[in-house]
Amino acid sequence: MLYHFSEESDIHIFIPRAKQNRPEFPAVVWAIDEQHEFSYYFPRDCPRIVIRRTNDISDEHHELFFKHSNADLIVTVENEWYSRIMQQTLYRYHLDAASFKLFDETAGYYISDQVVTPSYIEKIDHLLERLLARGVELRFTTNLYPLRDAVLQSDFQQFGIHRFNHAKPL
Repeated sequence: MLYHFSEESDIHIFIPRAKQNRPEFPAVVWAIDEQHEFSYYFPRDCPRIVIRRTNDISDEHHELFFKHSNADLIVTVENEWYSRIMQQTLYRYHLDAASFKLFDETAGYYISDQVVTPSYIEKIDHLLERLLARGVELRFTTNLYPLRDAVLQSDFQQFGIHRFNHAKPL
């Protein structure tokens, strides 16, 4: 089973469409697997950085990103999103994986070039509690730019930067 998360409760079919920030990419339906769905327990436009500890993490990256944490997953968002996260209700659309192919294993992204009908729609709320139950360490910061710059300047590979165009300017 794959999933699509939305703030809309009434999507009856998913039609392939082009991404606004990647116009050269073909029109597709996007989905995510269960292992990675936690990265979508946020309002759609919430900028966030996800980092994942792996068994082969270098000492340098452990020191830089995980020094004071036992968590394997850390998600960092800006402070101003706290109340929106607390109040947000999402809808998890259950999608049959048959027409999807793996697009990005690290992120758990799948794509389909076919119209997809969800088999079930599930209301999701209490997002912070869901994140904590999954063992995610949630961090809040005044600005994401310093963390983003540190991640991008390193050779660390286990990260995701989501909706950064909505991050507060420095």
